[in-house]
Amino acid sequence: MQIILLDKIANLGGLGEIVKVKDGYARNFLIPSGRARRATAANKAEFEARRAELEKQAADKLAASAAQGEKLAGKTIKLTQKAGVDGRLFGSVTNNDIADELKKQGFEVLKSQVRLPNGPIKTVGDTTVAVSLHTDVVVEITVSVYGETA
Repeated sequence: MQIILLDKIANLGGLGEIVKVKDGYARNFLIPSGRARRATAANKAEFEARRAELEKQAADKLAASAAQGEKLAGKTIKLTQKAGVDGRLFGSVTNNDIADELKKQGFEVLKSQVRLPNGPIKTVGDTTVAVSLHTDVVVEITVSVYGETA
């Protein structure tokens, strides 16, 4: 299916590009989330009429993400979990736990934006985690996990 991208999407294309994707990806994800439209003649004409407005929105979103990224870059968050004497956690620290802690500190971060390269954190110590605020803005933060004995 051919679609017009209304947003920059990693590994697919930028705003205004007409790309061919699998039907299910377009119908089930891109179109319902408002990130794309079918590439019909009417939709192409409507997109060209709204191109300047959409580019301005994309630039504003990128600027806001970059500003938040500057505040967030290099930040260290501290989490406490129950742990055994060997430093392994009873359970794990997930992207949801990290996003909740960042929200407590005043950063609007979704759990889907927190990237854990090696899966959930299962040991006590410091771990570097990537936070993807925008397709072009990825910042690194440090998560310090402290163990508490039961």
